[in-house]
Amino acid sequence: MTRLFGFFSFFLFSFFVGGCSGTSSDTEEFNKPEIYWYKKIAESISSSMMDKADGYYISLKSEHIRSPLMPTAMEMLAYAHANKEEYQLANFYLDEYNKQYGEEGSREYIAYLKVKSSFLGIKEVYKDQKLIQDTINAAQEYLSVFGGSEYAVMVSTILTRLQMTQYLLNENVASLYRRTGKQQAAKIYLERNQNALIKRKDIKDPEVGIVAELLD
Repeated sequence: MTRLFGFFSFFLFSFFVGGCSGTSSDTEEFNKPEIYWYKKIAESISSSMMDKADGYYISLKSEHIRSPLMPTAMEMLAYAHANKEEYQLANFYLDEYNKQYGEEGSREYIAYLKVKSSFLGIKEVYKDQKLIQDTINAAQEYLSVFGGSEYAVMVSTILTRLQMTQYLLNENVASLYRRTGKQQAAKIYLERNQNALIKRKDIKDPEVGIVAELLD
């Protein structure tokens, strides 16, 4: 989340500086041809300098928004951030691509990549409860819209794993509340499991924790 916040802060700052500053030592880095920014993005990705790659993307977009190099730049950055396990930033570029260049044939693939990216972004089950629920919602929506897609089976597998994770999470939280005498709070989590599509008999108890068993 910190990297994502930093990216958007830099995005806003770059436009402010670009509009108001004429004395910076970096002024020569304005008004470059589109291929210049594209090469800078590629070089930065190759050097694992993702902050610079993001900055060069902002320059490419602000100076050459209609460039035919834009979609390829977005794809490169999405894959590069995913490889760095920066899944929220990867999803940002996938969204950008989908909004500007997504066609019917590619939308289902981009949507699949977003579900997969969000799934892989889950690192700590207790801290990532909202991300788990958001990814479940995204997977369900995907299967509703793209049920016949070649990626539907993989999305369905992700959904099942997350539903299992959520079931065990509810069970563990309810147990914690019971031990601390908070019976009403425990009841809320147990009721969530009663309404779940996944049932306890469908889940094998993890030997080394929820994350290792269900998300690895």
